[in-house]
Amino acid sequence: MDDKLETRRLRYFMQVLESGSVRGAAEVLGMDASAVSRAVALLETECGARLLERRGRGVVPTDAGDLLASYLRRQQSQKQHLLAQLDSIRKIERGHIDIVAGEGFVDWLMRNSLRTFMQSHPRITIALDVGSSDEIVKRIVDERAHIGMLFQPPKDERLRSHHSHPQPIQTLVLASHPLTRLGRPLKLADLQAYPGATLHRGFGVRQHIEAAEISEGVRLNALLTTSSFSALGHFVAAGLGYALSTRLSLPAHLDTAEISALPMKNPLLHQGRTHVISRHGRVLSPAATELLRQIVSDTGASGDFQRGSNQPER
Repeated sequence: MDDKLETRRLRYFMQVLESGSVRGAAEVLGMDASAVSRAVALLETECGARLLERRGRGVVPTDAGDLLASYLRRQQSQKQHLLAQLDSIRKIERGHIDIVAGEGFVDWLMRNSLRTFMQSHPRITIALDVGSSDEIVKRIVDERAHIGMLFQPPKDERLRSHHSHPQPIQTLVLASHPLTRLGRPLKLADLQAYPGATLHRGFGVRQHIEAAEISEGVRLNALLTTSSFSALGHFVAAGLGYALSTRLSLPAHLDTAEISALPMKNPLLHQGRTHVISRHGRVLSPAATELLRQIVSDTGASGDFQRGSNQPER
């Protein structure tokens, strides 16, 4: 409707209703009564209906005037509601954040950054999804997630890394496994005699392992291939064999005192880093920006994504 109706005349009309007379409205507006009267007359022409009628010394709205006034009041209420919502978003009181992360980050997030953030901002909703490295990158690039956490993303100008930390790939075994007795960094060939578990090719960890296999001329045959970091940890904890992965694959509830993380000799397995990323050039909402700041601060303070000191490296 207001594409047709002149905003200034609408304001004069509402002031006339509030004041109860054209003269009273003119005094409030600091105008001549004749100018206010002409503006209302033009508004009636635009509406094609009388909006006011005289009653005693003042005016009252006609049915058409009541209809217009109700519309304008609703519009003003909606505008105020919108402004209040925008103000809440600016103050990080409301909003929604989409996070996509590797499974190994979930426990750390829930024990640290997400717990702190959600306690401080109880009205902000969060969607936390788990994916492979390829899936995380696609979600971030397509702007279907605000924040991503993963192992060694590809070099892509569309991605922005806000924080990274070294995360070597190690051989995870029970403390009683024969590999623990070698007493030196392991070669991939050392693993060939034992059953192992690994991640699917869509994961950055697996891609680093395959590069190391090529460099050493070794091909490992995994007994278990999975998309679950947790499954790797359980495979090791059950004594089924080794898992070539990062320590993030160890579920928090496992008795990790019984698990050893053995270092590898191949330098390619030491180059990986965990990253906190977003879409390069994307302007994040205040809420997403604050959570990103919280995550970066927490990872910087702890120096790692580990869950605690109960995960010995032997």
